[in-house]
Parts: sequence; structure tokens; C-alpha cells
Amino acid sequence: MPEVRLEELPGLLAPGQRLLGVDPGSKTLGLAIADRNRVVASPLETIRRKKFTLDAERLAEICREREVGGLIIGLPVNMDGSEGPRCQSARQFAANLDGKAELALPFAFWDERLSTSAVERFLIEEADMTRARRSQVVDKMAAAYILQGALDALKRHA
Repeated sequence: MPEVRLEELPGLLAPGQRLLGVDPGSKTLGLAIADRNRVVASPLETIRRKKFTLDAERLAEICREREVGGLIIGLPVNMDGSEGPRCQSARQFAANLDGKAELALPFAFWDERLSTSAVERFLIEEADMTRARRSQVVDKMAAAYILQGALDALKRHA
């Protein structure tokens, strides 16, 4: 299914279906899941990227297990609002997912500017985490940050 505007996404989901937040990086995919009411985002897991087919299989498995009906994909827009190579990579990732029948879910992009740095700052200042521990959780926490931003925007649109 092609990209949709964020505000269109809830109308394409069955009652109780969840949204999955995806923070696509070059080495990892950070994942977060929304509750069934689509109010709260929770960090889920980090997938170490291998081959796209293997990554897509794991995503499809998660979508089936968690009754996911749509995706929020982080779009790493530059600070000036322009789109660079990282945005192109995220858009290609979404297009590749759309080519997989089991992952042909409606999706919307969400501007993820500063999500990783905001999460890093929180983990250092508030959680007092070591660098090693931060590296284990930052991607899925960034996905939760992205997904929560989208959920909050949906709530404002309702």
C-alpha cells in the first residue's frame, strides 16, 4: 500500500489494530509498538540489519504477532527541512517493504529530526546509562519517540 498522510492512517485500520514505529538506520531498525488504543508508544526491539529479505521477514513476523495494521516510519529530515541521502534511504526502505505482500501495510512518514539525540540526552541525564547500555536501547527508544510524536499528532487531529 502506498504512503498515506498521517491523519488518513487511523481510517485504514481495523479496531484494535496497532501501529508499529520504525526507525530505519543503516545498521539497525529500531522498533516501537503502540497500544491498541493508539495512545502510548513503547520500545519493542532493535533488529541488527542483515539482508533486506531477513529484516522484512522479522518485521512481518512482528506485525502478525502484534496485530499491526500500519507503520510509522521515521524520516530523517535535515535541520533546514530539506531531504538528503538519509531521507532517500528511508523512502527506499518503505518502497521495498511495500513490495513485500505480507508487509503491504499503510504507512506514514514522521519527521524524526533530533529523535536520537533527544533520546541519548535523556538516557545520559535522566537514566544515567553507560555508553554500552545506551547503544543497546537507543534505536528502539528513538522508534518509540518517533511513534509517540505521531500518536500525539493523531490525537490533536481527532
